[in-house]
This record gives sequence, structure tokens and C-alpha cells, in this order.
Amino acid sequence: MTEMTFSCARFIKEIGRGPNGARPLSRDDAHDLYSAMLNGRVTDVELGAVLLAYRLKGETPAELSGMLVAAHSTLDLLATPAGAHRAVSIPSYNGARKQANLTPLLALRLAREGVPVLVHGVTEDPGRVTSAEIFARLGVAAAAEVTDINEALARNHVAFAPISTLSPRLARLLSLRRVLGVRNSTHTLVKLLQPFREPGLRLVNYTHPAYRDSLSSLFREHPEIGAGGALLARGTEGEAVADTRRQVQIDWLHDGIAETLIEPERRDTDAPPVVLPDREADATARWIEAALAGDVPTPPEIERQVETIKRLVAKE
Repeated sequence: MTEMTFSCARFIKEIGRGPNGARPLSRDDAHDLYSAMLNGRVTDVELGAVLLAYRLKGETPAELSGMLVAAHSTLDLLATPAGAHRAVSIPSYNGARKQANLTPLLALRLAREGVPVLVHGVTEDPGRVTSAEIFARLGVAAAAEVTDINEALARNHVAFAPISTLSPRLARLLSLRRVLGVRNSTHTLVKLLQPFREPGLRLVNYTHPAYRDSLSSLFREHPEIGAGGALLARGTEGEAVADTRRQVQIDWLHDGIAETLIEPERRDTDAPPVVLPDREADATARWIEAALAGDVPTPPEIERQVETIKRLVAKE
């Protein structure tokens, strides 16, 4: 029997008054509303109204916390392979627009060190080069089933999962960008997912400074959703891999506190320039193979990122 339609009118009345007049929902109301959206209980008209209202208003940490609990309820949590390290999850929902997307290099460097790494994201994005496209050229197939993810992690310590495999219901809301023309709350939530049964370390990135404050507050004020900890840094064109042009600030969010591990700094002008490939998937994949073989140097910012992650996920 189909669940009854969920009425959104009282919520839209609060969040739909524009950026100056809108009021936030409580954590519980945000959870119930987003859960109904995920479960297809909201009419198309109300769904569009909610998504656009949040696009204008933005989400508070309490609202994000409630939504994230609802999002996690759609996941089949993954097993962490036995070994000396906890798992790492890397969201990849932006891809490369101007420079090479080196998220696959970060994942494969960590996997080589024995760290189980799940990269999850979209498979295609017009005008951008996705991690999925680069992984395909490196022989890392996109997982079609959750069992494929677990098998790849156990066998090779690295897996790529389309969001449609990880959570079809989240993928449906994410895809509404093509209908509405703008991103929605789901684009923030998928970058915060904790997909492992034994909580792993999440790489969380932001593009606008205001999001750094709201995401820091989310993990500080709602430690129950921060299990496993997160590394927060400004994204490289929206990707969680380190920026090779400069060292950005990296904060470790854990146990309700935010700790700065790496301070921002400009690259030394006397240092040799980092020669990166063109952004096309084939060129990037071949360059990553060369970097893994030691034929070209891995940028120091990425090496520093690898060492930092290794230290944090090492089991005691």
C-alpha cells in the first residue's frame, strides 16, 4: 500500500519567505520533511517549492543534521576490510572544469598504503570531467551493486560507487538539478555521507567560505552525526583532493571539536612548478599512472594530504 502524501504547506510557510524572512525548521521537522521527500511522499509542486526555498534560504546546522539522519537511513552500510586502517570516504560530485581532477590519484595513493577508500559521486556531468570517467580509464569499474563495493574494497582497497548504487533515493533528488536548473540541499548532504558500518573518516569540502562555518558548526553541535571524524578543507573546483596551487587550511572535526591540522600557505615561488596534465579523462588517467609508477612526482600538497589521512585512520 502506498504511503499517504506528506503535506508540506506548514514547512514551506516557514522556509519559503525568502533569504531575509525565512525561518529555520527544527531538527526533527527537517528530518521528517526530508525523509518524506526521499520516500516519494511529496507532490512534485511541493517538492520543487521546498528545494527552491532551501536554495534561497540555506540550511542551518540543525536542519542539515536532521536531513543527514534521513539520508543515512537510505544506505546499506558497507563493511570495512580487515586491516590496520579505518576506511575513508571521498565524495566526488563536481569533477574538473578547468584543471585536472586528481581525486582518483588521492584514492589510489591511499589504497596503495593499505587504506580502504570509497569514492562516491556522479558518473557524468556535462562540461566537467568526473572521477568516474578517470577511474574507468584506470580499470576501476563503477560498482553496480553494494556487494560490488564491498568486494572491491576487500580485494583492492579502493572502489568507486555512483550515488545511484549507494542510494537510489538520494540520486533521484540529486537529479532534479537538471529539471530545476540549480543545485539543492541534496548536493550538500551527499558530500557528508558516512557510508560505513564502522564509521570511517570523511573528506568534506566547501567552495564558499560561509559553508566552512556552517559545516564546522554541524560537526561541533551535532557530534552524534560526526562519528569517525571529518577532514574539512576548501575544495579544488569542488573536489576534496588537495589544491596543487596552494596549501589550504585543513581542519579535523571530531568529538565535537574542530582542530586545525594544516595552516594555509602559498607555494614557494622558488619551488619548481607542478606540471599537471590536461583535464581530459585520458590525459589525466595516463598522468596518474605515471605518478603511481614514480615517473612523475606527486604534488607535495597531495602527499601531505595522504600522510595526514594515514595518521588519522591508523588503528591503535
